[in-house]
Amino acid sequence: MQVSRSFSGRRWAVAECDGAAVHALAQNLEIPAIVARLLIVRGVDPGDATDHLNPTLKRYLPDPSILTDMDVAVAHVAAAIQAGKRIAVFGDYDVDGSCSGALLHTFLSAVDKPPRLYVPDRLTEGYGPNAAALLRLRDEGADLVLTVDCGAGAAHAIAAAKGLDVIVLDHHACEHEPPALAHVNPNRSSDTSGLGHLAAAGITFLFLVGLNRALRNAGWYSRRPEPDLLEYIDLVGMATVCDVVPLIGLNRAFVRQGLARMDDLRRPGLAALAQVAGVAPPFTPYHLGYVFGPRVNAGGRVGRCSLGVELLTCLDATGSSNCAAALDLHNRERQAIERLILEEATALAAPQDSWPFLLLAGDGWHPGVVGIVAGRLKDRFGKPCFVAGFEGGLGRGSARSVPGVDVGAIIRSAREAGVLDSGGGHAMAAGFSLRPDQADAFRAFLVTQFGALPTVAAPAGMTLDAIVSPAGATAALVNNIARVGPFGAGNPEPLFAVPDVEVTFADVVGRDHVRVRLRGGDGGRLDAIAFRMAQTDLGRGLLAARGQRVHVAGRLRAEEWNGAPRVQLHLEDAAPANA
Repeated sequence: MQVSRSFSGRRWAVAECDGAAVHALAQNLEIPAIVARLLIVRGVDPGDATDHLNPTLKRYLPDPSILTDMDVAVAHVAAAIQAGKRIAVFGDYDVDGSCSGALLHTFLSAVDKPPRLYVPDRLTEGYGPNAAALLRLRDEGADLVLTVDCGAGAAHAIAAAKGLDVIVLDHHACEHEPPALAHVNPNRSSDTSGLGHLAAAGITFLFLVGLNRALRNAGWYSRRPEPDLLEYIDLVGMATVCDVVPLIGLNRAFVRQGLARMDDLRRPGLAALAQVAGVAPPFTPYHLGYVFGPRVNAGGRVGRCSLGVELLTCLDATGSSNCAAALDLHNRERQAIERLILEEATALAAPQDSWPFLLLAGDGWHPGVVGIVAGRLKDRFGKPCFVAGFEGGLGRGSARSVPGVDVGAIIRSAREAGVLDSGGGHAMAAGFSLRPDQADAFRAFLVTQFGALPTVAAPAGMTLDAIVSPAGATAALVNNIARVGPFGAGNPEPLFAVPDVEVTFADVVGRDHVRVRLRGGDGGRLDAIAFRMAQTDLGRGLLAARGQRVHVAGRLRAEEWNGAPRVQLHLEDAAPANA
């Protein structure tokens, strides 16, 4: 089926797929045809299909030594542990940074003594190591500092921290090598490991594999039990999903095994967080990205920046419950702030409808929320989005991107060109800061980067994985689809078209969600919902389509309702049946 223009202004096309290849793969692997189709549509080589469906650490985990400087970092930390030196961990306030810091804290506490954990304040210190904080750690008695999910771009701060040994564990690209004892980073120019898709928690886990091996070889465990690193995999899986890194290869194994470990809820902090969020196993990447992740992030956005790592390292039920309750409260505060800023930013986006990117800024927009707003607008408008909030003569911003546009590289180039004060990140997400007098220059820089702005925007395209009828949208189908997961960046959750269905009910529910009921020509019925879309062209089109026939597109989810399972379509778009 083809749709030339949907309610949201997009054109649709169903992905082309060789039917014979689908049949052959389904027969060879004894898998359902829909699973074979999804694998082929995603470009999975038939020879790799079994590993793709069953990703394991045994298959994908490399020797940590393939990372540049890994052996140097391991040797220094192993020697520091054996010499009784004092170690500090300098982390970041997002999920990846919190999980990475918790990994190191948990391991070092198990093999020696707890390290000093330091998380900078987003508002007063900004992102990454700063000289004052590093010198404070030195003065407190730290001999060695490990930076996690940060440090690659902190050359000046590390150079200024005289008398302090620093090891950087990071995954962000950088122009200048930090003057550290070791810089373990698959995205540094001299690294050839091919692991640039890992989150910082993945790098940290590999570091712990190497460190554990070094301590074992040194006889360190002759007098104490050796930690089981598989008990840490829940943190790696959560960070991998929340940092929106590609779910390919080793990352798929991290998430698949991390989810299995998380279902046990052995970590007190996650058990407490599940309780306040009202969720229970089995967990999916959705829970990681939209239930646990936002709450772990909330302290760094509108609360105390160290709350996330405190929750993940807490060992007692009472402390975990207190942390989880505080994070849940901060998350609700964040949601309220986000709604206000999103409304203002959406209004400002209208004049940029024909641009290939969005650049939006406002006075007083909270810097802890602009990244979420950028992500919402990126999803709504289907193009890269740069959002900044100005306060006290400085703007702090975040960028979120679409496949094929590396916003991290754009931000780094803008910083090098002098149109930003600071900035960095990776392909899909980046952060930056600028002064008010740099705003016009930054806008001009983006225009140059994206080419001449078109006068008329062509309808954005949306590729659908397959077609399904309401009667065919069953729990069994959803279970088969899940075999191709985990889904996320690099392996998106499949999009299905449900063509020519009647809208028998449509209304606004909750906070601007549009709920609809659909009936197909075969008599099958399907419930669907468009989240936060009531005030958009899609929402208005659905509400106006009561009693009419439409095509709809979305993602199928199996959910429980009043104790019984049901399948619901999470809508991405809709179009008149004659579109």
